[in-house]
Amino acid sequence: MRCFRLTHFPVTRGFSLSAYQLKFREDNHTPGHESLGGEEEEDYIDDGEIDDLFQHQIPMVGEGDHRIFIVHPDVKWGSRKQYLTTANLMMAEAVGLVNTLQNWSVIDTIILSTKTPEKKMIFGKGNFQTLTERIRRTPGVTAVFVNVERLSPASEKEFEEAWGVKVFDRYSVVLHIFRCNARTKEAKLQISLAEIPLLRSRLRNEVANLDQQGGGSRYIMGSGETLMEVQQRVLQERELKICSALERLRRKRHLLRSHRKHRDFPIISVMGYTNCGKTTLIKALTGDAALQPRDQLFATLDVTVHAGTLPSHMTVLYVDTIGFLSQLPHQLIDSFSATLDDVTHSDLIIHVRDISHPETVNQKENVLNVLMNLQIPDRLMSSIVEVHNKIDLVDSYEPSEPNSLPISALREQGLEHLKTVVEEAIVRSTGKQVLTLTVDLSSSQLSWLYKEATVQEVDVNPDEGSAVVKVIIGAAAYGRYRKMFQRS
Repeated sequence: MRCFRLTHFPVTRGFSLSAYQLKFREDNHTPGHESLGGEEEEDYIDDGEIDDLFQHQIPMVGEGDHRIFIVHPDVKWGSRKQYLTTANLMMAEAVGLVNTLQNWSVIDTIILSTKTPEKKMIFGKGNFQTLTERIRRTPGVTAVFVNVERLSPASEKEFEEAWGVKVFDRYSVVLHIFRCNARTKEAKLQISLAEIPLLRSRLRNEVANLDQQGGGSRYIMGSGETLMEVQQRVLQERELKICSALERLRRKRHLLRSHRKHRDFPIISVMGYTNCGKTTLIKALTGDAALQPRDQLFATLDVTVHAGTLPSHMTVLYVDTIGFLSQLPHQLIDSFSATLDDVTHSDLIIHVRDISHPETVNQKENVLNVLMNLQIPDRLMSSIVEVHNKIDLVDSYEPSEPNSLPISALREQGLEHLKTVVEEAIVRSTGKQVLTLTVDLSSSQLSWLYKEATVQEVDVNPDEGSAVVKVIIGAAAYGRYRKMFQRS
C-alpha cells in the first residue's frame, strides 16, 4: 500500500503556493514510513503472507517460453460482432499482447470467419478442420492463443485435445501479463483473486478427466470428501483469505484518501486505454523525474499519485491508473476494484486517447463502458476532460470532436491550455470559491492563506499595514479562516 509523505518548504510573504512540494513514496512497509495510526498496525499484512498467496498459486499459462499460434474468430453478425473495429486490427492487438511478454513470440496467425461463436467449437466443421491441420503443420508451436474474451472449460478442453498444445484466451494472456508486471502487495493480491475463476475451470476439467478414469468421485481416505470437494474447499479458503487481505488494504487506502481530502488537494484521475500515454502526460504535467513511461501494454498496474500545480498555483494530485483493454471479462475488472475505487472519489477524470491509433474510436467506447460498469458518479462522467494525445503522429491533425483538447504529452504541446481547462473544471467540481480578502499583515492571516488555500495575487498597502489577497479556497478552509480571523 502507498504512504504519502508531505514535505513543506518554508514560505515567506509574497511567495506562491508552488513553493510547496509534495513528495510521495511507494512503501511496502519499509522502516520509517508514515504511520496511519492504530488501524494501520492492526491491518498490517506481512510480505510473506502476500508472497505465499501469489507465488504458490500456479500460473495459468505455465512457466517458460512460448511460441504462439494466434487464432482470431471473425464474427460475421450477431451480438458478438465488433462493429467499431476490424479483424485485422484486433489481430494486431493480440500480437501486441504476446509481444509484451518476455521470451514469448508469435510464429503464425490466422483469421477465420465464424457464424457460431457461442458454440463449443466456435468454428464450423470445415473451418475447424482447416485450422487444426494448419496448426499441426506449423513447426515449434507450444501454445495457441484464441483471441476471444473467455473460452469455456469445455472449449478449452476440446481444443487442447485436438491441437495437442496449451490453449489460451485473452483473459489468461492478459492475466499473465499482469502477473509478470506485479510489484506491490495490492497488485499481487488482485491478480491472485482474478486467477481463482481460471483455477476453478481447470479443476473441473481435471476432475472430469479423472471421472472418465473412474477416480474423480472417489472419497479421500478418512476425510469423507471427494477429491473435487477437497479441491473446491481449498480454493474457497484461498479466495476468502485473498478477499480478507484486500479488504484490509482497502481500509488503509480509505485512510490515505481521507488524509488527502483533509489537506484539501483536488484529485484528478488520469484514465485511458492501455499504452495511450497516461504516464507520459502525468510526467509532463508534474515534472516528476521518477516516472519512467514505457511503450508497453499494462506497464501500470497500481494507482500512483503525483503532485502538480495549475496556472493559479493550486496544487492538485494526478492519479495514474491501470489501462483498459477491449473484450475483458467483468471478473478481471472486478478483481481490480480496490485499485479503481480511487477513481470514484476523485474530483475530475481526464480521459487520454491515443488519437494516432487506428482504433481510437473503439478504444474510447471501451473505456467509457468500463467507467459505467464501475458505477462512476454522474457528476464525474458528465465532466470528463477528453484529451487527444499523440497529435504529433497525425498528419494535419484536425479535432474531430467538440471540447476535445489536442496535445502531445511527449513533446509537451498543448499542456498550458489543458491546465487552464482542468483548473476551471476543478473549481466547478470542488465548489471552491475565488475570493478577495483584506488581511492584517501584522497577523498570521497571510501565511495561513498560503498554507491552506491557493493565493493568486497580493496587493500590499504599506501605509495601512494590510494587503488585499485574491485566493481560491474551499468551503471547509474558508470556514476555518473565518473562525480564526473574522470573529468580530
